[in-house]
Amino acid sequence: MKADAQVGKRAPDFVLKADGGGEVRLSALKGRPLVLYFYPKDDTSGCTRQAIEFTERLPAFRKLGVMVIGVSPDNVAKHDTFKAKHGLGITLASDEDKKVCEAYGVWVEKSMYGRKHMGVERSTFLLDARGRISEVWRKVKVNGHADQVLAAAQALQVA
Repeated sequence: MKADAQVGKRAPDFVLKADGGGEVRLSALKGRPLVLYFYPKDDTSGCTRQAIEFTERLPAFRKLGVMVIGVSPDNVAKHDTFKAKHGLGITLASDEDKKVCEAYGVWVEKSMYGRKHMGVERSTFLLDARGRISEVWRKVKVNGHADQVLAAAQALQVA
């Protein structure tokens, strides 16, 4: 699947298993804005901080009618443990085969300590109510990111 997740384009559709035995089907969420953020791994320092920041701002996102979904290659059992351990309120979806990560162009070659490997590039997509991508953040730095996304979601409401 070719990555085609760019501002102004329709977001690539998907169906993923979600925490708590649920399912996330993007096409079923049309009619409301959505924050879709991709992160490397449950229960690592940056990913935990990011999930907590989105959870802390969840009331503000909900007030705007915006749903927040985190996606990683971790399985649903890991997501359930991660949510319970940190009291997370956001939905976490499992992309074990990385097809959704590939469709959004976030499954990339990374380098750590001189070694190359494939992994998730921390990225966030803000979708409008019609399922079009209105904002994209790639190579996200965690601190303050949830506030940036909330500000963009608020601006989307005004537009």
